Amino acid sequence: MDKLIIQGQSKLFGDVLISGAKNAALPILIGSLLTSDKLTLTNVPKLFDINTTVKLLQFLGVGISKDEDSIELIAKSINHIDAPYDLVKTMRASVLVLGPLLSRFGKARVSLPGGCAIGSRPVDIHIRGLEAMGAKITIDQGYINASSEHLPDAKLLGAKIYMDQVTVTGTENLMMAATLARGETVLENAAKEPEVIDLGNCLIKMGAKISGLGTDKVIIQGVENLSGTNHRIMFDRIEAGTYLVAAAMTGGEICCQGVDADQMGAVIQKLQETGVKIRIDKDKITIKSDGRLKAVNLKTLPYPGFPTDMQAQFVAMNAMADGVSEVTETIFENRFMHVQELVRMGAIIDIKQNTAIIRGGEELCGANVMATDLRASASLVLAGLAAKGETIIERIYHLDRGYESLEEKFNQIGAKIKRIN
Repeated sequence: MDKLIIQGQSKLFGDVLISGAKNAALPILIGSLLTSDKLTLTNVPKLFDINTTVKLLQFLGVGISKDEDSIELIAKSINHIDAPYDLVKTMRASVLVLGPLLSRFGKARVSLPGGCAIGSRPVDIHIRGLEAMGAKITIDQGYINASSEHLPDAKLLGAKIYMDQVTVTGTENLMMAATLARGETVLENAAKEPEVIDLGNCLIKMGAKISGLGTDKVIIQGVENLSGTNHRIMFDRIEAGTYLVAAAMTGGEICCQGVDADQMGAVIQKLQETGVKIRIDKDKITIKSDGRLKAVNLKTLPYPGFPTDMQAQFVAMNAMADGVSEVTETIFENRFMHVQELVRMGAIIDIKQNTAIIRGGEELCGANVMATDLRASASLVLAGLAAKGETIIERIYHLDRGYESLEEKFNQIGAKIKRIN
C-alpha cells in the first residue's frame, strides 16, 4: 500500500493548473445513460473515482474511449440495468445511475453505495422522489429495486418534490430522472452547488428543458429523448481551495489557474480573514502569505456557504494560526476523524458534539499518521507541508480518489513529497 513521505517547512511558490471537478465529472459521466448518442467530455480529471465510474458504465454496456483529458461515451447498447456491489462499494456517487436507468429503461437495480466513512448519507430522498414520480421501489438484500414498467410506456411522471434536506446527489439523481419523464417536475429545496449547475448545463446541451439552476427551485419539463453533445467539465473548487490553504500555511505565493473565483466566495473570504493577500483575475487566484495567520471561526453549510469538503483543511490551518477558533460541521456527523491524527502532530483540538475547538499558535511536528477519508487525507498533507521534520501518511488511496497528480503538482511549486510502496 502506498505512503507519502513529506519533508516539511518548504515555502511554496509557483503556478498550479487546477484539474476538472470530480464532483461534476461523476454525475455528468453517468448522465451519458440518458441518451443513445455520443457524449464527449473534456477536462475530465484522472482519478480513482473516475476510473470506478468508467468501469461501472462499461459493465452496464456503455461504449467508452479515452484520450488525454477527454472521454467519449455511447450508451446505445445497454445490456445490464443493475449496478452490483463490487462496482459501487467504494463510491457513494454510484447511486446516481438509479435515476437515469429507471427513466430511460423503466427499471434499475442498484446496490446501496459505499464511499468515505464520514457519516450516513442516506438515499431516502432519492427513493421518495422517484416514488413521487410513480416508481415502485423495494430494498432487498442491500439492493434498491426500482421499476416504472406499470406506468404508461414505462415512463416516470412529473411531480412536485420537496426535499427535506439539501442533498447534492439527490438533486442530481432526480433532475436526471425528470429529463425523460412525462410532464413537469419541480424540485424544491434543491442543491445550488456549481457542480449541480454544471450537470444541468450539460443536460440542457443534450436537449433537456431545465430552469432554475443555482436556485432552490429547479423545474424540469420532460422530453421524449436526449441527444449527444460536447461538454467541458468545470474546475475543481475544492482542489483549488486546498492549494490556496497550502500557500497560506507554508508562507508562500501560489497562483491557481483555470478557476472562477465567483464560485469560491466563502473560502476566499475566510482566507482573507487569516491575513493573507489574495488577488483575483479573470481565470486565476493568487495568494501570498508570510505564514503568520489569524485563526478563523467557520460553520459548514450547503452552497453558497462554506463547503464541508474544505473543513479539514481549515482545521489543519487553524491548528497553527494565532488564536482560538471554532469549526462547526453541519453537513456530516462523523467528519472530524482527521483531528486525532493532527493531534499526533502537535495540534491542540477538542471536539464537543459537532464543533472542533482549536487552540492555535502551536508548531506542528512531523509524525506517522493515517488517512481516514478523502479530505482528511488532504488536511494531513497540508499539516505535513507546514510541520517541522518528516511526516509519513499511510492509506493515501483516499487521496487518489479526489486529487489528480497531487505530489507532482506540489513538488513543482517547491514541496518535498515522495510516494513509496
